[in-house]
Amino acid sequence: MIKNIQKIKRIPLNVGSADNLLLCGIVSAEPDYKLSLALNKKMGISLKNKSPLNLIDESGNELSFSRFSFANHSDDTVYNLISNRSEKQFLLKKLKNIDYIFQVQYTGSDNTISKVTMLLRETEAVNAVFVIDTATLNDKNLPYIIH
Repeated sequence: MIKNIQKIKRIPLNVGSADNLLLCGIVSAEPDYKLSLALNKKMGISLKNKSPLNLIDESGNELSFSRFSFANHSDDTVYNLISNRSEKQFLLKKLKNIDYIFQVQYTGSDNTISKVTMLLRETEAVNAVFVIDTATLNDKNLPYIIH
């Protein structure tokens, strides 16, 4: 008797679209809560402490990266401030000079990128801002940020 075996068809899923995603690297000597307060004041948002981003490193140690988040329902924009450091480990190892990652998921125009980066650069607690190109950055932890 011949068994009826179905072939497995692989369908790629686009888990996260980077089309309306802005990732900025922030250099700041301030602790995460002070930086979130400064960003709230400057950008007119309300970042609040959320559950941290927890990962397991190569040695099996659990790493915890602080996260502040705000969802603006009026324009469907989500803001996340994520620490790039957990003790002596980094979330994005290729960006060790970055202290925080500021993620903006938006539905608006491309003007959003220039507006957000301008406001970040004008924030008193921010020393430097870098726009992170997710297409060229090859880091194994990047999918934890882009979801």
